[in-house]
Amino acid sequence: MTERPAGSVSHDVTNLQIGPSHVEWKGDALEITIEERDKRLFNPLRRKVRGKVRVIPEALNPASFALDARENHIWHCMAPRARIEVAMDEPRVRWSGSGYFDHNRGSEPLEDGFRTWHWSRAHMKSGAVVCYEGERGDGSVFASAIRFGADGIPDETDLPPSADLPSSKWGIARRTRSEIGFAEVSRTWEDTPFYARSELASKLYGEDVVSVQESLDMRRFASPLVQFMLPYRMPRQKR
Repeated sequence: MTERPAGSVSHDVTNLQIGPSHVEWKGDALEITIEERDKRLFNPLRRKVRGKVRVIPEALNPASFALDARENHIWHCMAPRARIEVAMDEPRVRWSGSGYFDHNRGSEPLEDGFRTWHWSRAHMKSGAVVCYEGERGDGSVFASAIRFGADGIPDETDLPPSADLPSSKWGIARRTRSEIGFAEVSRTWEDTPFYARSELASKLYGEDVVSVQESLDMRRFASPLVQFMLPYRMPRQKR
């Protein structure tokens, strides 16, 4: 992923173009065409990353949710459950599996609206569950559990008990929700100074589930040190 200037971004009703990469609805699938180069710390050589990812929703949810009273930040879980097909040419990788598709949009930077948040999503025998909680920039807190039926329609449900998780290697505090008040970190995929994404084993609404969980610390993100470090991990194209 490369940070790019506004002139490198365009969109219409079905397509989003970001530099040489683009995201486009084709029939019942979202097709992501990737034309990028990776970034390895302290290594100036950037390998090509090229291929396609197809996201095929099992159902679409039309409703979005405001995360703050002024509606500066909107979250939309478009496909609580989906199938994905990955076909990369460089590196040569192909696989398929289950997935999820959401997006956030807003009228101010995330670091202005939030201090921290914790999010998790689990596929259930029927539908999916998303738990979302955190602390806003003004110090107020929010927490909700949303259960999506097989038809993708959301229904706010009782919030399961809080379950603390071990901090990430970078010291990011992690938290989730589980019926037994306990969850196990099976593996951590992303561990950065301000963000961690992990796979959990827990229990929700009577079912043993595998969850994808993320914790974000926007105070860390906004710190001068992290802002200085970011271009070393994410290339930044100025023009």
